[in-house]
Amino acid sequence: MKKILTLHILLALAALPSRAQRHEIYCQRIATLQVVAGTDWQALPITQLNGQPIHIDFDDMTHDYHRYTYRIEHCDADWKVSQGLFETDYLKGWNHEQAIDNIEQSLNTNHLYTHYHLTIPNENCHITMSGNYKLTIYDDNAETNNQEDEATDKDGRKILTACFMVVEPQVQVAIGYSSNTDIDINKQHQQVSMNVSYGSLRVTNPSQQIKTVVLQNGRWNQAVWNAKPDYISADGLQWQHNRHLIFDAGNEYRKFELLDMDHPTMGIDETKWDGEEYQIYVMPDTPRPNYVHDESAKGSFYVRNSDNKDNNFTCEYAPVHFRLQTNRQPGDVYLNADWTYDRFLPTYRMEYNEADHSYHATVLLKQGYYSYQYLVLKSDGSTQPVSTEGNFFQTTNRYDALIYYRGTGDRTDRLVGWKSSQ
Repeated sequence: MKKILTLHILLALAALPSRAQRHEIYCQRIATLQVVAGTDWQALPITQLNGQPIHIDFDDMTHDYHRYTYRIEHCDADWKVSQGLFETDYLKGWNHEQAIDNIEQSLNTNHLYTHYHLTIPNENCHITMSGNYKLTIYDDNAETNNQEDEATDKDGRKILTACFMVVEPQVQVAIGYSSNTDIDINKQHQQVSMNVSYGSLRVTNPSQQIKTVVLQNGRWNQAVWNAKPDYISADGLQWQHNRHLIFDAGNEYRKFELLDMDHPTMGIDETKWDGEEYQIYVMPDTPRPNYVHDESAKGSFYVRNSDNKDNNFTCEYAPVHFRLQTNRQPGDVYLNADWTYDRFLPTYRMEYNEADHSYHATVLLKQGYYSYQYLVLKSDGSTQPVSTEGNFFQTTNRYDALIYYRGTGDRTDRLVGWKSSQ
């Protein structure tokens, strides 16, 4: 079996902010983690209480059998595990040592892998409370160094964490955005406006009981937490021309579709067989001085091939080569998308080549549709678009508003409202 490129994951992961919803992969064998509510692969992984199921899919890049089990934990609004709850408060059923039994080995692929699929709810467990959830998957085959300490033992067996949300709509939420901002007008920024109506929800102290998160294109690394409302009334809250809700407009995400390993499809410049595996070359990305409307999935990805049948275990893996033609940037340049899990890891960092004045990166990807962007990671940890990517007020970004509530005497935050601008 060929040596696998370690591309979707690293064993040594950078520390995350405490307030972050990010899928994490801890095991070198695991790739292509997908967390989808129902069938909407472009939306946040969020479902209504007793609504559509959450689907969790991933590949183990071997044909070896591993008994993977999972555990679900409820989290507060800041994604820290809720400390004041018992499992029976938010879950009906069994939450320990349940094995994932929906397994398919790859069929007729050059890179061997085993596909695992898990659905929540299932016959073993059912979620009964709204809020944030972390689902951690463990490898029961793994050996650990500390068999006496159960907590340490389980941490040593973790392979991934998948995050999703469950909402029980109790407030009315409206969200929109405008290019008429407090920074500029019809230039490089967009400003979000938002209204929350309490309805029948009892809110006596909104600064303590209500928490808000606003996201652009599902990117948690630049989420705006608890922006102070501009207007407070007995019926709700309003954010109008709030400077904390101004975002870089950016540009439309770039995209490509790898459907056929022998013939280039959308956005693919060349496919090559090197004697061991296919090498895929995305069309070189050039500067975009002007805005051109080109709808993309805003960082999302979807696994499929030209046959579009049994995609989960018949799609091939291949190294995909990216090239961005631009001058040197004031910081490291990264690929960014849902399939990078919104993380700035060496796997997704691009290297600058002085000879062709371009940034390069190679990532092992599964066949399918991919959208992506290039970001500069600055020394202070913030990000900005690559200068030659463009920053245009016309860009069709998606903004999501999440509204959390903790009533008097409650022991955690519940997700009581969600609205998307699209």
